[in-house]
Amino acid sequence: MSPTLAGTVFVASLVVAVAAAYRPLGDHMYRVYTGTRHSAVERTIYQLVGVRPDGEQRWSVYARSVLAFSAVSVLFLYGLQRLQDKLLLSLGMPAVPDHVAWNTAVSFVTNTNWQAYSGESTMGHLVQMAGLAVQNFVSAAVGMAVAVALVRGLARRQTEELGNFWVDLVRGSLRVLLPLAFVGAIVLVAGGLVQNLAAPHEVATLTGGTQAITGGPVASQEIIKELGTNGGGFYNANSAHPFENATSWTNWVEIFAILLIPFALPRTFGRMVGDNRQGYAIAAIMATIAVVGVAALTGLELAHHGTVPQAVGASLEGKETRFGVANSATFGAATTLTSTGAVDSFHDSYTALGGMVTMVDMMLGEVAPGGVGSGLYGMLVLAVITVFVAGLMVGRTPEYLGKRIGAREIKLASMYFLVTPVLVLVGTALAMGSAEQRASMLNGGPHGLSEVLYAFTSASNNNGSAFGGLTVDTPWYDVALGLCMAFGRFLPIVFVLALAGSLARQTPVPASAGTLPTHRPQFVGMVVGVTIILVALTFLPALALGPLAEGIQ
Repeated sequence: MSPTLAGTVFVASLVVAVAAAYRPLGDHMYRVYTGTRHSAVERTIYQLVGVRPDGEQRWSVYARSVLAFSAVSVLFLYGLQRLQDKLLLSLGMPAVPDHVAWNTAVSFVTNTNWQAYSGESTMGHLVQMAGLAVQNFVSAAVGMAVAVALVRGLARRQTEELGNFWVDLVRGSLRVLLPLAFVGAIVLVAGGLVQNLAAPHEVATLTGGTQAITGGPVASQEIIKELGTNGGGFYNANSAHPFENATSWTNWVEIFAILLIPFALPRTFGRMVGDNRQGYAIAAIMATIAVVGVAALTGLELAHHGTVPQAVGASLEGKETRFGVANSATFGAATTLTSTGAVDSFHDSYTALGGMVTMVDMMLGEVAPGGVGSGLYGMLVLAVITVFVAGLMVGRTPEYLGKRIGAREIKLASMYFLVTPVLVLVGTALAMGSAEQRASMLNGGPHGLSEVLYAFTSASNNNGSAFGGLTVDTPWYDVALGLCMAFGRFLPIVFVLALAGSLARQTPVPASAGTLPTHRPQFVGMVVGVTIILVALTFLPALALGPLAEGIQ
């Protein structure tokens, strides 16, 4: 079977599997977030936290709850790393340096999972399990909670209430993420992934030397890092390491896990607003962009100019030979179209234009399908911007799902999409303008700029993948990228919740002859166009100086 045909079959099977899960998982999440009964375990958690589960919150209280929970999580994870050498199961690892601990704490709490360290040589088992893996669950649940709050804002009328953050957080963790992760971990263990609490083993290498191989609770962390679109890696080689990704079919399972929840959430949205057609429209927008992204990246990696790539039929450098080019490119597209950041190939080794595709995937706002929760609320904000533009074109007050999009709503939507471009472009400019920070670049010229641009794009969009070739384990980069992660996560969340509150207070207006239908192919095409235009106008100059210039060379 040719690489192109094999890649097509691989992608097609993923599409079928994700489509099959769309309705049952989406309906399950609808029941989770709209149900009124609390389990005994949930009630115990609410009592320990001091929360009244039946009380709802205004958008400002909901936002304060998100920020307070996240701040406490950062402090806890930072302290856990700094005290690592005094904890059980530390494997003799020293305390994590302060700037790395700060960067890592912010990274995992913001669902970015950017790593400025090698996991197997820095983190002990307790920190991996009680710190990083726990944040893989709750940071994903935070994103889902914010998305559900925005959907409630669209679905409700004349109210200040958007639900209860603590209830949404607990239910998302216990009823959605935990059961899926439990089943997925068993599947991955059956596929050959490691799951133990073993200390490092000394093994003899082919050259006659020795190497310490670390075991650990890998499978359980691997599945939730994919399901929660978290990213990161137990090992420095990430999902290319055989202990994290053992075979070609576990590679398929991990990509499926990345796409599963983000593509099912539009179904939940459609059920909550009372119109499943709206969910299909949002899913169609996500799928259109995703298919183009996967096809572009795979095509560029399979058919790259150059003597060696043409001789072997593909760009193999930096790819895991167990998976091949097509499957590696599909993983690369999935991880950058979402906010996952896990990798099974070396993105720095991608072709110039292939590497650009991964950057553009993130620059789109990671909405195709995006991160768990964050992809849905990002796409809904894009839908709001689209109906506003359409309303201006026909001279009517724009409406979305019966809610008027006025000055306040469009200002909040605009500020949402201005956050990450400001962080990416300002951060890149500061790094490139400093001789000391340029010294961290392994490469010069357009490729060196691409490495820096990728780093700030990944951090600001809460992705977490890295281009490589850039030394980021320095105090400046750890602090700068940590700030980008924090602002790139929480400022948009505040704007989304403020938008949800503004929409929830409105009285729905009936549809008229001038109302733009938001469930038809015309609307799908308009949103895709608006998404691409926003990115092109914002990032094209930077891309022209980096990957585009390198690709032309």
